[in-house]
Amino acid sequence: MRGKKSLIAKVEEAILSFTKPDYMDSKEKVDDFLKNPSDNEPPGGIFKSRDFNGTQVFTFGDENAENTILYIHGGAFVGEINYQHLLYCFLLSRKLNAHVLAPVYPLAPSSKAMQTFDVIVELYKKLIMKNNLILMGDSAGGGFVYSFCQYLKTVNLPQPDKTITFSPWVDVSMSNSPYDSENDPILGEIGLREIGKSWAGDLDTHDYRVSPLFGDNAGLQDTLIFVGENEIFCKDIEKYVENLKNDGVNVKLVMGNGLFHIYPLFPIPEAISAFKEIKKEIIK
Repeated sequence: MRGKKSLIAKVEEAILSFTKPDYMDSKEKVDDFLKNPSDNEPPGGIFKSRDFNGTQVFTFGDENAENTILYIHGGAFVGEINYQHLLYCFLLSRKLNAHVLAPVYPLAPSSKAMQTFDVIVELYKKLIMKNNLILMGDSAGGGFVYSFCQYLKTVNLPQPDKTITFSPWVDVSMSNSPYDSENDPILGEIGLREIGKSWAGDLDTHDYRVSPLFGDNAGLQDTLIFVGENEIFCKDIEKYVENLKNDGVNVKLVMGNGLFHIYPLFPIPEAISAFKEIKKEIIK
C-alpha cells in the first residue's frame, strides 16, 4: 500500500488511541484484568449461528458456495468475537461467493490454547472436503491460523488451500523487544506478554502451538498477509515472512503505509485496496 495515509484512517487511528485498553500498557492492570476478566459474550440478534459440538459458530452465505472460509477472530485471545468481525465475515460471504464460518472459541484466562485446538480441529474435519477451503484470521486469530496449519501436519490432516491473515500475532512471548507500544493505538507490549503467558497455559510461550514464529512451515500452502507499518507486530511479522520463504512457502506481504493493526477490517479507503488483493487471491 503506497502513498499517504488517508484522512479517514488518521481519524480512525485517533479514535482507537482514545479507546486503547489500559491493561495493554500496565503490568498491574493486566494482572488485575486476567484475575477479574470483564463479561465477554458474543453478539446476538441479527447474525445467524448454530451449535457445533457445544461451540457456537456464526455462519454466512450458502453452504454450497464456491469458496469456504473458516475465520478465526482476533482479540488477543481474551476478547470475544464482535460486530466488526461479524460484519467483515458477512462482507466476505457476499463479495467472494463464500460460505464463511466464525467459531466462538475458548478464550483466556479461563481457557488455554490446546482447548481451542481441540475445538477447531473438530470443526475443520467437517470442512476438509470442501473446494477451495481458506483459513483466515486477524491478530491473535491470524497467529492461530499459522500455528494450526503447523499442527495439522502432526495429526495427519490436510492443509487448507490457502491462508489469509491480518496482522497475525506470531510471537506471544514478545521476545523481540523493544516494541513501540506508545505509538500503537491498539496494542501494548506489557499487556500482550502477560496475556500470552495466560493463553499458553502449560506450553512454553516459544512453542509453535502458540507462537508460529518458532515453528516449521514446510508444506504450508500459499498465504497472503496484511500488516500495518506502524503496529508493534510489524517486525515480528516481517521476520515470520522470511521464515515462510526459507521454508519454501509462497507468501505475499502487503504493508499498509503508516497504518495500524488490522487496518483492512476498518471502514477506511485503504481497506478497499486490501479487499481487492483478497479477491484477486481467491477468485482467479
